[in-house]
Amino acid sequence: MDRRSLIKNAGIAGVLATGIAPAVHAQAAVRWRLASSFPKSLDTIFGAADVFAKKVNEMTGGKFQISTHAAGELMPAFGVVDGVQAATVEMAHTAPYYFFGKDETFALGCAIPFGLNSRQMSAWMYEGNGLKLMREFYAKYNIISFPGGNTGAQMGGWYRKEIKTAADIKGLKMRIGGFAGRVLERMGGVPQNLPAGEIYQALEKGTIDAAEWVGPYDDQKLGFNKVAPNYYYPGWWEGGPQLDFFINDKAFATLSPEYKSIVECAASHAHVDMQAKYDANNPAALKQLVGGGTKLFRFPKDVMELAFKESLALYSELSAKNPSWAKVYADYSKFRGDQNLWFRFAEAGFDDFMQAQKL
Repeated sequence: MDRRSLIKNAGIAGVLATGIAPAVHAQAAVRWRLASSFPKSLDTIFGAADVFAKKVNEMTGGKFQISTHAAGELMPAFGVVDGVQAATVEMAHTAPYYFFGKDETFALGCAIPFGLNSRQMSAWMYEGNGLKLMREFYAKYNIISFPGGNTGAQMGGWYRKEIKTAADIKGLKMRIGGFAGRVLERMGGVPQNLPAGEIYQALEKGTIDAAEWVGPYDDQKLGFNKVAPNYYYPGWWEGGPQLDFFINDKAFATLSPEYKSIVECAASHAHVDMQAKYDANNPAALKQLVGGGTKLFRFPKDVMELAFKESLALYSELSAKNPSWAKVYADYSKFRGDQNLWFRFAEAGFDDFMQAQKL
């Protein structure tokens, strides 16, 4: 062995002997701020940001720290895209469909009425073209995205009065998340896009007639059952809504390859963790709500059929006038067709049998 090789190998041995992984520590300490669109009181949906930040901190030995900020602390709930785009903050955690007013294509990164369920959405993102197509779109806003949670199929919301037919939707003032309001409007309803912290008061005062959020666990925390006794399902507008971590592209570019990989891994961990929490916590919350007097209803068939009809009509119109939507939706809709062809057999067959049993 020549002298240079001996010195080189001795140097590597010395580094390894210290127990330090040089790659992870190659970058100087990083401090980021994350702006959430959600209140801290919701440990599930806001909590995904904390789960993400904690993992990044752990995997970098405390050298990469991200402080998480609830809606309103740094900027309004619906201001986080502007904040990331302008680099006011390095990143955000949000529901992309909140920003459909900028471009309807945002909704395809989260949920559209009669869209993909949560497993199908993850499949489109990670194994289909979803992540690639949405990142191409988000690049116009200086954003790189990472899936950051899913609630699973949601409930259809709380109503002060019963919904017996599709005619009862006409004139209904309803807080409904993001893009779904476009369909409700076509059905004769009056959509209201309110952040979580403002919904209860609006429902209590009668400023709105109905409201939806996520499902039993969160809805119970927000107290909607106290001011609207009728709880409907399913949330046809949110079969599998995905949350995202939005990161300013220039901030992300400054990270070392190791830190970029850590961000990706922490995001996917938070993605799985959020739905696990909802699936674990919703059953007990629903039992408690019904036990406390909540009246549970399935949406009437004509409501579902009208909503489906108007959704498809809206998508056709958007495909004709919005090139970004047309490009992403073409891939999304084909993937949705193939997924539902498969899910109707093994998955639906198993669920249909099991849910009819006395367990």
